[in-house]
Amino acid sequence: MKQNPVEKEIVEIIEPLIVDKGLALVSVSLQGQNLQIMAENPETRNLGVDECAEISREISALLDVEDPIKGNYRLEISSPGIDRPLIKEQDFADFKGFEAKIEILQPHEGQKRFRGHIKGIDENNEVLLDTDAGLINLPFDTIEKAKLVLTDELLRRNKGNKINESKA
Repeated sequence: MKQNPVEKEIVEIIEPLIVDKGLALVSVSLQGQNLQIMAENPETRNLGVDECAEISREISALLDVEDPIKGNYRLEISSPGIDRPLIKEQDFADFKGFEAKIEILQPHEGQKRFRGHIKGIDENNEVLLDTDAGLINLPFDTIEKAKLVLTDELLRRNKGNKINESKA
């Protein structure tokens, strides 16, 4: 969940625009010439196609002026989806009980990848994960990537919520 300097600059440029629309910025990721921005409505944890298109136009214009990315790039605006990435500490509280895959920067007891049910995040900012090997505590700041696993339980929770995305 570390960001490079260009990603940090992009966050500084676009976050005010997203917040002004009553939305929350979930993540910014620049991989080669592909810029992926995930945002959501904090109440529904989704983002509609029309909102994606509108945000795409406005962010594109803003980035054209500020020019943080050298050369051409492909902009993708999307909702985080059902099997969303877990980026912030609050995500681990909000999705307590659901299954997740977590990858950490340095091995913990010889292991870097974990899969289990989220039990929350404690007062020491450690993510509690119930794995087949038992309960483990992973310091939040050591997590490189975390994502919900698409399960029937997660689908049931999201039943009736359309998760849309738009690629610009």
